[in-house]
Amino acid sequence: MTLGLQDLSANRRLAGGLLVNLLASICIVFLNKWIYVHYGFPNMTLTLLHFVATWLGLYACQKMDVFAPKSLQPQKIVWLSLSFCGFVVFTNLSLQNNSIGSYQLTKAMTTPVIIALQTACYQKSFSTRIKLTLVPITVGVALNSLYDLSFNALGMIFASLGVVVTSLYQVWVGSKQKELQVNSMQLLYYQAPMSSVFLGAVVPWFEPLSGDGGLLGPWSPAVLVMVTLSCVVAFLVNLSIYWIIGNTSAVTYNMFGHFKFCITLIGGYLLFQDPLSLNQVLGMLCTLAGILSYTHFKLSEQEAGTSRLTQRP
Repeated sequence: MTLGLQDLSANRRLAGGLLVNLLASICIVFLNKWIYVHYGFPNMTLTLLHFVATWLGLYACQKMDVFAPKSLQPQKIVWLSLSFCGFVVFTNLSLQNNSIGSYQLTKAMTTPVIIALQTACYQKSFSTRIKLTLVPITVGVALNSLYDLSFNALGMIFASLGVVVTSLYQVWVGSKQKELQVNSMQLLYYQAPMSSVFLGAVVPWFEPLSGDGGLLGPWSPAVLVMVTLSCVVAFLVNLSIYWIIGNTSAVTYNMFGHFKFCITLIGGYLLFQDPLSLNQVLGMLCTLAGILSYTHFKLSEQEAGTSRLTQRP
């Protein structure tokens, strides 16, 4: 009876964590897009506020013993923190200047770029079937961009830069975690304040601090509420991602990610009424097929590798 209650409680916590991540991940996209489109709030300033909110949230979490911080030398994560700034800034600029469909699909190019980086710079090899899954992903993104009725050249430049910097960041995060022997949350605890300082030094050169359109400008209460909500949701996205990774299998995490991908695409077109052509729909389906195939083959190879290690005498 006691074990049954414990299992039920664990399942409820898992369901609650997945629900928080689902709502937060989808809400952050729609909230930020709404703030950019309807209020014209400065993009980099919003990113800076997200960084600060994430660090304050992590500080509160470590005070509540959610995780234990580990002492790190700042110089060891300078480039990681700079890339963290770059990938979030360019990703948000892509969201501001593109339709949600194009924004979401372009992010899928991160996988091919990461594979190219790891192959060229880290001499990591990938199976032929893994490489073949990159074809439908790339073709799907190209189809969507080519037939995007609301195509924005500047938006695609930001999206491309976002993909490159995000890929670099994700590769570096993996290597830094191994090098410094820390988990993602411990690393983010140091990254967030350092990235806030870097971005805070750059923001005044690109966006006003006061007056109309500035951080200290005459914003309405509605804008302030939306920006505050966006900061809270950004922190919840980061926190729930690490919780899910630590409490579920890789299959659950990846399949849940595909579900969010589909919901965000559908919700974007329903909420913002972006024009959508048949070729774009085909591009989205092609990209999704590539992502699902990549995940399936990657997990199969990981399971096979684990099985071989287990069977060794």
